[in-house]
Amino acid sequence: MAQREDYYKTLGVKRAATQEEIRKAYRRLARKYHPDLNPGDKVAEEKFKQLSEAYDILSDSKKREVYDKFGTYSDNIREAARGPAGAGFDFDWSVFTGAGAAGASPGGTGPSGGASFRDIFSELFGSGARGASAQAQSHPQRGADIEIPLALSFEEAINGLTTNINVRRSEICARCHGLGEAGTGLLSCAACNGTGKISTGGGFLRFDQSCADCNGTGKRRPPCPGCHGRGVLPKYETVKVRIPAGVDTGSRVRVNGKGEAGPKGASPGDLYIITNVSPHRVFTRKGDNIHCIVPITLPEAALGAKIEVPTVSGKAQLRIPPGTQSGQVFRLREKGAPSLRGSTRGDQYVEVKVVLPKIIDEDSKSLLREFAKRNPENPRVAMGLE
Repeated sequence: MAQREDYYKTLGVKRAATQEEIRKAYRRLARKYHPDLNPGDKVAEEKFKQLSEAYDILSDSKKREVYDKFGTYSDNIREAARGPAGAGFDFDWSVFTGAGAAGASPGGTGPSGGASFRDIFSELFGSGARGASAQAQSHPQRGADIEIPLALSFEEAINGLTTNINVRRSEICARCHGLGEAGTGLLSCAACNGTGKISTGGGFLRFDQSCADCNGTGKRRPPCPGCHGRGVLPKYETVKVRIPAGVDTGSRVRVNGKGEAGPKGASPGDLYIITNVSPHRVFTRKGDNIHCIVPITLPEAALGAKIEVPTVSGKAQLRIPPGTQSGQVFRLREKGAPSLRGSTRGDQYVEVKVVLPKIIDEDSKSLLREFAKRNPENPRVAMGLE
């Protein structure tokens, strides 16, 4: 007679734990050891079975009461369930083992209203196996999306363009309309071996669900000779794509319905063009704003001037006020990139860089010396330097 592992220890809870504490402990550990999240890990699979067994007992108040009263030996629990040793206990062993009507169904609940494994599976992973299968049959999965990279120049990204893209995709077989079957005879379904059902999961979470290939009938018509049962055929197509003005590296331009064909006549996926924009020799883009550096002369910085600067939409006038310092930044409103989110544009930021003149003769040197005498300003005084 082998001793069972302590169910409370398995779930890592105290014997006085509430149902909510037991439930939380099971959910946390089930996420960690579920076979779907640990494929091929036998240790995790065995641990998950132990967790499921422990939760099945402790989550049901009647089962838990028997377990708490008669210890961890399964034979003791069976003996208590059979007769006088369990005085005062009207206990149906089928409730404990799941052999009775209430416990037989993986989706049922015990007499005390304890949560079933399907309930827990649904909470942990979004939906029950049968529900997911039924949904997949009633709503065929759409075709897969296709992604194609497209290299653009800086100017093409700013201004937009229309271009042709060569796409290798699949389309619905016209002969069988995407069903992959033809003729009037019937063959045994290979996916379910003619049973009409497919088993998924294992242990406490083993479910029989209707075969999606034959819709649970166990029979299929012969495969279509045009597509050899696949329901789709390969196709090479040239697609005209409009790239909107203002795209940037990583932008996704969608073309509806130009992805892979959907299975069994479902709607096709979409085509996504992923843009990759080349850098520019003058402009740098940050979001919808454009940045650039423009050199100016010493007289322009000192006396002020109106200069011509480049923008993504052509040349523009920029006023330089007297006394402008090197590194000062000026903004040109709405001279940036077009916004993909509306009809607005970003701004352009122009950083000016003062360029010192080359001294080519003695007269120029004399003029600079005279300038220094008349303007004896020392910019290092603030630093405590002479």
